[in-house]
Amino acid sequence: MNDHLRLVRDFHQKYGISQPEYPETAHLSDSEIILRQSLLLQCGSDICKAISGGDLEKILAGLVDLAYNALAAIALRGDDVINVTVSWRQDGSVLSMVKTLTDRMNNCNSGETVDYSGLYALCRHLCKFFLNADFDNAFQLVHDSLIAQQALHAGSETLDKAPDLSTAFYE
Repeated sequence: MNDHLRLVRDFHQKYGISQPEYPETAHLSDSEIILRQSLLLQCGSDICKAISGGDLEKILAGLVDLAYNALAAIALRGDDVINVTVSWRQDGSVLSMVKTLTDRMNNCNSGETVDYSGLYALCRHLCKFFLNADFDNAFQLVHDSLIAQQALHAGSETLDKAPDLSTAFYE
């Protein structure tokens, strides 16, 4: 099982979010797909705001949060991450990156693991090649922050406040 997915599944288990035992699979209901899409779009909006403001740390937090929510949908299906090849045309324009990202998010309205896996893979790819950041380190920092937030109050799987991710950037 994907290491990041294991962390998300552990989060779900710790906070009583129902999910099938791996590798038992289930389809997401229409209402669950809509809820998941809403969370993805919220993350996407946060990323776009961070891009327009030029805040690399917020962009990183948004991409990791988006990946976390894509993995949450996979966990709710009881599946594992599917290896999906992603590409992004590095033409010096952030518009091409945002278009690629929003297209992947839109594909997730299918409720299928392959589409959530593709979004997760794109987030990893953009962290490395767009931001020059360590996705694994950033993911762990965000996960730890979510666990701490949940210990204080119940909420969603999106960040209330992003942790300090400055250490996740390569110099």
